[in-house]
Amino acid sequence: MELALAQARAAAERGEVPIGAVIVGPDGTVVAAAGNRTEEDRDPTAHAEMLAIRAAARKLGSARLVDCDLHVTLEPCPMCAQAISFARLRRVYYGAGDPKGGGVEHGPRIFAQPTCHHRPEIYPGIAEREAGDLLRTFFKERR
Repeated sequence: MELALAQARAAAERGEVPIGAVIVGPDGTVVAAAGNRTEEDRDPTAHAEMLAIRAAARKLGSARLVDCDLHVTLEPCPMCAQAISFARLRRVYYGAGDPKGGGVEHGPRIFAQPTCHHRPEIYPGIAEREAGDLLRTFFKERR
C-alpha cells in the first residue's frame, strides 16, 4: 500500500485527485502502478485503477490478471469495480472507503450483484487514515 500512497501523493503534486493504485503479480512483484490522470489526460476514465489495469494487461500480455492483486488508496468506483471484475483480479486491498462514489462496499456494490462475472477477495481499511488524510487535505486546499 505504501507504493499506492506514493502514487497518490505524486498525483496530488500534478493537481490530480490523490488516488494511487498498484498491481502485484502472484510472485509479489509490482506489475503496474499509476496515479489518477483524469485532468492530465482529459479522460474521465483515467482513474488510477483503470490505468494500472491497462498497464498490467499490456505488460502481462493478457486481459485476465488472474492471481494478481490490486492495492488502491480509495474504494474503487463502480466503473473501476467492473473493470476489476472483468480483469479477474484475485484480491483488492483498499485504503479509505468512499460513501459517495464507491462501488464495492458503498453504492451499487458491484461484486455483490448476481450478474457480476468475478468477485475478488476484498480487504478494506489498509492505511485508511493516511489515504483519507491525503484526500481531505487535497480538497480542503481547493475550497
